[in-house]
Parts: sequence; structure tokens; C-alpha cells
Amino acid sequence: MSISEIAKGISPSPTLALNEKFAILREKGDPVIHLGGGEPKSKVPMEAIMSSVAHLNSGEIRYAPADGSREMKQAVIRYTEEFYSRKVEPENVMISGGAKQAIMVALQAILNQQEEVLFPAPYWVSYPEMPKLAGAIGIPVFAEDGSFHPRIQDIEQRVGSYTRAIIINSPNNPSGVVYSKEFISDVVGFCEKKKLYLIMDDIYHRLVFNGKKAANAFDYAKDKSENSKLIIINGVSKQYAMTGFRIGWAIANKKLIETMTNIQAHQTSGPSILLQKAAVGAMNGVQSSVENLCMTLENNRNVMIDHLNSFEGVKVTVPQGTFYCLADFSNYMKDSAKLSGFLIDKVQVLTMPGVEFGMEGHLRLSYCGSIKDITEGIERMKWALDLKSPNELYIGDRKLVRDWV
Repeated sequence: MSISEIAKGISPSPTLALNEKFAILREKGDPVIHLGGGEPKSKVPMEAIMSSVAHLNSGEIRYAPADGSREMKQAVIRYTEEFYSRKVEPENVMISGGAKQAIMVALQAILNQQEEVLFPAPYWVSYPEMPKLAGAIGIPVFAEDGSFHPRIQDIEQRVGSYTRAIIINSPNNPSGVVYSKEFISDVVGFCEKKKLYLIMDDIYHRLVFNGKKAANAFDYAKDKSENSKLIIINGVSKQYAMTGFRIGWAIANKKLIETMTNIQAHQTSGPSILLQKAAVGAMNGVQSSVENLCMTLENNRNVMIDHLNSFEGVKVTVPQGTFYCLADFSNYMKDSAKLSGFLIDKVQVLTMPGVEFGMEGHLRLSYCGSIKDITEGIERMKWALDLKSPNELYIGDRKLVRDWV
């Protein structure tokens, strides 16, 4: 069978594959614990449900404009004014089938073949793959000091004649690190000076702990004209626990939004009007669900960090936001894919290998599940890895005996 060169170069999504594995194991009745997931377990806001139900009951479920409904755009405009202190016009907004599609369409709109997109490591698993779909190249940038927080010097050293754009994700998936205001300011200024596109993936920007806030790129932008190359990406998936609704958006200059809309129109004809109604309900409704989710995640993070600190050989960078922790398990096993497979096979705990995020020897652990899953999952991991633990472990009524060294 003949397959395109672009298609051959695209790797499957490891996060979606892990979710599928979890579903299969759970369907078999196995006592599996998923610590690799990327979706909150809280309920969708009632306003989202009621808004979509009301529209569904009307029986008028039709096409929406390719760049999003008027009502949804108005919700994004209000949201941007409230959380970014920036007034934008409808022509600056495109609604899409999730933040992922918004990023992908933006890349297709700005990239030519063999041009480069830079992004700090650790990085979301799709960043290296998405530029490939536009015939371009994704380039990870590692912090010279080995931390999860880059400096502007790290970015500057990797920029070359083919560099077209930089993607910044803060709070960061997978590390939970929130980049400093100084760094965001430096990146915004650097991109304006070099005339590079700056894509701010802000999907987690309200899920920040300890009373802090994620830096707002608009605060540091000197170019506020329609020549600006700043692109803000956001959506309802994470903060409103609406992962299955697949509604996101992009904010950019009008010409770029027009180009992105043309691309999206031929891809999907635009996002579902029914799901946009739900997103409008969530965004215009009472925001207590976001506040409650943030409090729950902060508490869950504290529980996870306490348990991870009981490992002698694990190094942890405390997350400042999101619902992920990227812990260094290299003292136990340097091959993170092999380690992740070992934990599934021996104690049925699912984790994401750090190599998928550019950090070998690490595991991404999610604390968006229950306290019980976090506690029991890490206890199982410790039993499997720490040879000082008792030789036997009970999972329900099953007795496991360590038969490895």
C-alpha cells in the first residue's frame, strides 16, 4: 500500500494509546489505576449541559460559520477582556474543534516546507508531530541548566534562518512548571524583534496554584496592531472539564484568522454548533467549577508530592499548575518506556514515559484522579521499585509476590 511521506513520519499519540490500554484493562475487570491521564474527573458545568440541551430540544442543529458562531465569539471576546485585559474584535477570533485543532490550523497557515518551529522541553507530545503535517520541522529547546524552565538564551541559541515560530505552553504539560513573567516578557520581545510568530498555548492558564497567575503575553507585547504575530490558543477542555466537547479557539491578527478560517472550512466546515452552545454556557455561567477544580488539583498535587518524596531515588520538581508531575525515576530505570511497561505489567499502574515529552528517565504522573488512586497507585509503584518494601502486596484479594530484582 502506498502511503505519503508525511503520513509515514507521523507517530501515534502515546497519550491516546495509553487511554485505550486503560479502557481495555478496566473492561477485563483488572484493578488498574490510571496515573497517566489528561482529563479532570469533575463534572461538566451544569450551565454547559443546560445550554446544549436547550438547543438540542429546538431540533435546529445546523451548520455553524466556519470560524465559529457569533454567540461563541462574543463569549471568547468577553473571556479575553476579563482574563487577558485585551479587547479583541470578532475578526480576531476563530473557534475550532479543540485547542489542538486551533494550533494545527495556525501551523498550516504560517509554515512552509522545511521551516522550523521551536518549543521548550519538556513539551506536549503533539508539538514534534504537528509541524510535520505542514511539511515543517519541530525543534525542542532544552534548558542548559537541566531544569524544566528555559532561559531566553536557550531559545536564542536555537533560532536560525529557517525558524518561523515558537510555541510556549505555560503552565506546562508535562512538568506543571509555570514560566516566569520575565521569561514570557523576554520571549514576546524576542519574537517581535525577530518577526517570529509566537503561539501561546494557554490551555491550562487558569489552573495555577498557591494564588499565583500565569503570565499574560499581551502584557508585554509592544506591537498591538494587526501586524502582530502573537497567537493565543485556549479552550474549554481542561478548566471546565469538557474534554469530550472539543471546543477551542485562536486569537490573532485578522488576516491570519481569515487564512486559518479558510483552511478550517475545508477541513471540518467548523466546529459543531451544539458543542459551541455548551461552551458558551460554561464560559458565561458561574465560574465556581473552575475555582473548585483548581483547589482540588492543588490538594491532589500535595498528596502526590508527599508520596513521591517517600521514594529514596525519585527527584521531583513541584508542579505550580496543570494536573501533571514529571518525576525523575532514572535511579530505578533509565529507559522510561521500559519502566512504564514494567509498572503496568507488575502492579497495573499506568504512567506516561518521559521520553515522549523529551525527558528520558522521567515519568509523567497525573493527579487529576481521586486521592485513593493517587495514594494506592504510588504505593504500588513504590512496592514494585523499592526492594526494601515487603515481598508481598495485596491488590484487592489478589496477592502479588515480588519475583524480580
